[in-house]
Order: sequence, then structure tokens, then C-alpha cells
Amino acid sequence: MGPRTAPGVPHAGRPDITVDRHWRADARRAVQYSLAFVGPIMLLDRCSGGLTLPRAGLWAVLGLVVLAIALPSRVTAGDGWLAVRGLLGERRVRTDALVAVRQNGGIAVRLVLRDADGRWLKLDRQVLDANPLMWHLIDAGARRSVQRGTLRHGRQVLQELADRIDGQEARAVLTASGML
Repeated sequence: MGPRTAPGVPHAGRPDITVDRHWRADARRAVQYSLAFVGPIMLLDRCSGGLTLPRAGLWAVLGLVVLAIALPSRVTAGDGWLAVRGLLGERRVRTDALVAVRQNGGIAVRLVLRDADGRWLKLDRQVLDANPLMWHLIDAGARRSVQRGTLRHGRQVLQELADRIDGQEARAVLTASGML
């Protein structure tokens, strides 16, 4: 018998769950940034003769702070739900029971989704741009929210997002086929 997982917990082998396919590379890059920040500082401190155990500990803590800032949230979606796991835990909403979708920010655009149970989460829009399958699951859930009448705010935000992602996918298909 294989390993068991709790309901709704992501599993790599399950076809009904999708994860941010760029998360591992982004997490690896965050570790590299942290090491690139702390490594030279510790080396300079060592070469100057000032590196002591407490100072090395301080630099290590500073490196962990840089890692915490640079580490992206892990986004997972399934049929009717979306989860964002960050340093402080996981937030999860039911996409088939959304009541509001808002867009915040100008340069780094974040979506704020709230469901009928009062749960909410923030999601970087770039995650959806880079993961069309995840967008498909969220869109399907949002359509069920519209059919049920729970989605009161944010239809326009979802429509703009759909137009944007569908346009990107259409351009990618046309470019790959040599028509563009």
C-alpha cells in the first residue's frame, strides 16, 4: 500500500492537483541570493580578522532573513480550491464558493480572493500567467461561484485575467506553429 495523504493535500502523482511549476527554480534562486549576500560578507569579515562565532551567527541570521524575504510562496490548486503556503502557514480558499476577487498593486499585481466561509488569500498574478493549468482550475471554480450566485465582486477582474492569459496562450500557440 502506498503513502496516504489527507484529503486536499497536494500529491505529485495526482492529476487533479497542479502546483506552480516554477516554484522550485524560484526557491533555488532565493537560496542562491541569500548565499551570494552572506558569503562575501563573511569572507570579508574573515579576511579582516574580525569574524568571531557570534558575528558568524549574526551573518547567518541575516542570510536567513534574506532567504525569508526572497522565498516565494508555494501555490497549489485543485478542483474547487486554491492554496498558498508561505513562511507563516497556508491559506486556502474554495474557488467554487468565491464571494470577491480584487486586484491590488500596480507593478507587482496581487489578486485577493475571498470565499463564502470568510477565508482569503493573496496570490501573485504572475503565478497564473506562468501556469495556465492552474488558471483553468481557478476559472472553473469561479464559474461555479457565478452559477451559484456567490461571486458578488470581481467578475471584471476575472474576465480581464482570462483575456490576458488566453491571449498569451494563443500567441504562444501561433508562435510555435510559425504563424506569428
